[in-house]
Amino acid sequence: MKKVARFLAVLLCLLCVMPALFGCGGGGGDSDSQKIGVLMPSKNESRWEQDSDSIMRQLQAKGYQVDMQNAEDDIDRQIEQAQTMVDNDYAVLVIAAIDGTKLKDVLQNAADKGIKIISYDRLIMDTPNVDYYVTFDNFEVGVMQGTFIADKLDLDNNPGPYNIEIFAGSPDDNNSNFFYDGAMSILTPYIDDGKLVVQSGEVSKEQTSIQGWKWETAQERMTQLLNDYYSGGTEIDAILSPNDGLAIGIINALKEKGFGDGKDFPILTGQDCAKENVIAIINGEQSMSVFKDTRTLADRTVRMIDDLLIKGTTEVNDEETYDNGVKIVPTYICKPVYVDINNYRQVLIDSGYYDEADLQQQ
Repeated sequence: MKKVARFLAVLLCLLCVMPALFGCGGGGGDSDSQKIGVLMPSKNESRWEQDSDSIMRQLQAKGYQVDMQNAEDDIDRQIEQAQTMVDNDYAVLVIAAIDGTKLKDVLQNAADKGIKIISYDRLIMDTPNVDYYVTFDNFEVGVMQGTFIADKLDLDNNPGPYNIEIFAGSPDDNNSNFFYDGAMSILTPYIDDGKLVVQSGEVSKEQTSIQGWKWETAQERMTQLLNDYYSGGTEIDAILSPNDGLAIGIINALKEKGFGDGKDFPILTGQDCAKENVIAIINGEQSMSVFKDTRTLADRTVRMIDDLLIKGTTEVNDEETYDNGVKIVPTYICKPVYVDINNYRQVLIDSGYYDEADLQQQ
């Protein structure tokens, strides 16, 4: 009888410790069933590296198995990466899409297996199989850029006219629409009343978009604009750039035309606060950039994953704005802030996002 009691006691102890031995704490389940796939578009811009690092660090801290893939701006490769994750029964896919219109088939395959999809920063279009979207207020990003230009030129008090050229983002990225619409909601009234003049006449998204967000294409276009419209003594006062990658191409074109060599750069906007662009702000080559703290976005994404795997639902703060052509995608919007020469230390260094040494002038 004592042997039976002793056996039962040992068995009970084993049952109590087995979850601790075999469970990994990944949102409340066995890590083998909590594999998370994260698909990033590229590493061509430093912000995507920072996004990757932030998400990886936070997910691994919670015990998840994380498969981080980078498609090097190749949509076919990103589709293949996603399909491999679907075939291997990952629990959640977090996707920053290269082309948000081309993931319908692979996401249908994911939905058939009950895999949850979080659209990260860029909205995935034309499919019902997007569970949630996490992003920054991208319309507000554009508003900040347009407002910065208007304030720096003091357009409410000065008659102008001031010359401006417009750049828009990649037409296959739905965020480009929000950036453009936000900025133009501020700038269009000044263009209409003649305080701002677009010498090239190129104002629409179709005329000003840069496919693939390629800085080389932005540089080529800026060079052409300078040659065609600003070579006879006509000054350019401001340039709307929706992100830092395009801003680098624009800066290169301006430098080739003598800006920075005794000639002040025009007002130039950006977004992402990439290291080289913050250095450009310090050097007087770029005027501002909108900061979208990847730590904030990663934190919210990890919370979403936890919630989805434990409760099947998660908190959102917008259920009206983000229409992907098939559904309104439930969204959590994070708030951006703008950075210029006056506040970059407070926002970027004091917060620990960058070290002082990261932003040494080059």
